[in-house]
This record gives sequence, C-alpha cells and structure tokens, in this order.
Amino acid sequence: SDEVLRFEQNCALSMSEQVMSLAKTAKKSGADGVICSPLEVKELHQKIGDDFLYVTPGIRPKGSAKDDQSRVATPAQASEWGSTAIVVGRPITLATDPHAAYEAIKKEFN
Repeated sequence: SDEVLRFEQNCALSMSEQVMSLAKTAKKSGADGVICSPLEVKELHQKIGDDFLYVTPGIRPKGSAKDDQSRVATPAQASEWGSTAIVVGRPITLATDPHAAYEAIKKEFN
C-alpha cells in the first residue's frame, strides 16, 4: 500500500510511481523483465514496452480467498492486462484436485 511505502520503506512515491521507476531502472540495467502486481501491468506495457517480461504473482481464480494478498487478479484479468507469466500457489496446492485446479487456471490465462 502507499502507507507501507511511505512509513515502512521511507518512499515518497506512490505505489504506481515506485513500480514504474523500478521497472524503468531494471530495463535500463539490462533486465529481461520484472515481477510485479498484475494491477500495474497495463501501464507498464504502455510506458516500458512489450519487449519486457511481466511476471505477476497474486493470481486467484474468481471466488478464491485472497489470503494474505491484497493486490490480486484473476488469471483472465492478468492475461487481459498483459502478464507474460503468472505465479499461482495456494489455489493449486490447497485444492482438492491440484491438477484440475492447475488446468482450469492455465485455460483461463491462455
């Protein structure tokens, strides 16, 4: 959150400004991409470009618990917004049928 950035990390920038700044620095430094919230991917594509990887954690199928993550998106949203790859943990590992959960998430993302 902006509050955590300001008061715990001493960052004067907003969340979106900080993400953009770090992504630009990463690209200038020769990185192939960044790990970022799916909530910033669309803007990153616009300002950083499509020739960069955007790996997004916090992916939750519709109706799944957010658990301890507050900046989440569905696989379909992540795909629509331009995530290159997604990171999914508990919705698969805690599922009654992990393989079926994986296949459903993969289908929704692709």
